[in-house]
Amino acid sequence: MAGLVYSDFERIDKPGTKMDTSTTLYVKGEECAYVSRGGLKLEKAIQSFNLNLTDQLILDVGASTGGFTDCALQNGAKEVYAVDVGYNQLHWKLRSDERVHVMERMNFRYADAEDFTSGQPDFAVCDVSFISLKHIFQPMARILKETGQAVVLIKPQFEAGREEVGKKGIVRDAKIHKRVIQEVIDFAFSNQLYAKGLDVSPITGAGGNVEFLLYLSKVPTSNQITDQLINQVVQDAHK
Repeated sequence: MAGLVYSDFERIDKPGTKMDTSTTLYVKGEECAYVSRGGLKLEKAIQSFNLNLTDQLILDVGASTGGFTDCALQNGAKEVYAVDVGYNQLHWKLRSDERVHVMERMNFRYADAEDFTSGQPDFAVCDVSFISLKHIFQPMARILKETGQAVVLIKPQFEAGREEVGKKGIVRDAKIHKRVIQEVIDFAFSNQLYAKGLDVSPITGAGGNVEFLLYLSKVPTSNQITDQLINQVVQDAHK
């Protein structure tokens, strides 16, 4: 769902939510340009990191409804591999688009380059839940072209220790955010994925969790993600 439907009391963001028949519902805000608000995250990354997806073959890990896939196509992507372990989540607009390779019920942890019939992807995007990025980087590095790049969403609630995650799955501690970001960068490096950029996601995740956009490349870079940058990005996220 796009997250635009509200009652007088709260946002209604789950299909099948039960409520009194007298409840008034209304749509708040402008309609999202993508099939889901997730597309706004990739849109921010494209702007922040000055990305060019024109004629690129894109790998979307954790495609879900297809917000990232939709954004990539609207920004000139040639084709998209829409990969998800789930089934029947991808929006019909994308499911019926011949540029989209629908790869459902696929556990990306066990994917190989041979699974991608139009060739190795130029660029990967990733928005996954209930799994650490540490399980994603190895197959991502294996499947991307030698010059491949990626934007991944760091979700602290799935990277931090269980004891560090608060009620309702929320991580609020800036120190944990900083440490998690550094750990993800270090683990990406150990898989020959080199950090080139970092920014805060323009929208929060479930329950209001702060999330971060990390730009990676298989080509070694002189652009280092410094402690100062991490501190600044986390500070911006907590404003």
